Amino acid sequence: MWWEKKSRSIAPREPQPVPAPPVTPQSENSMVEAMSRASDLPAANQNPTLLGQSVVLRGDLSGKEDLLIEGQFEGTLSLQEHCVTVGPHGQVKGEIHARQVVIQGSVSGNVSAREKIEIRKTGEVVGDLVAAGIAIEDGAYFKGSIDILREQNQEAARSFPAASALKAET
Repeated sequence: MWWEKKSRSIAPREPQPVPAPPVTPQSENSMVEAMSRASDLPAANQNPTLLGQSVVLRGDLSGKEDLLIEGQFEGTLSLQEHCVTVGPHGQVKGEIHARQVVIQGSVSGNVSAREKIEIRKTGEVVGDLVAAGIAIEDGAYFKGSIDILREQNQEAARSFPAASALKAET
């Protein structure tokens, strides 16, 4: 049979070595850069509610999801169990009450967070800060007072938010 002849005449193929992909040098990032990139978005929710750049809103706002503000807001924000992020173009005039607050834009008013307040280098805050942890990056603008909550103060703040404000004033 002729197909047998052909198969005998063909030498078996030797496996060809697969070239390894080129090694790309990885740049070393500082811990601050890695942390800032990781926390650019709100921590709990990867798809926060967006208040867009062209939106101007006045009043009281409460909700049960994270919020990203790129526009203008005037009033009281109350998202006790969620994260509020004021983006680089965002402007807030009023009070913010949340679990975590990240400020990259402008805030004029008091800010209280159960866990942490972060003011990034592009952020500007004129008002008092009350939280368990506060981070202010180099280059950020802040004018006001800071009250760090301890474990016993956090329990009081959860049961009655005005209690922590009274303690700060006395």
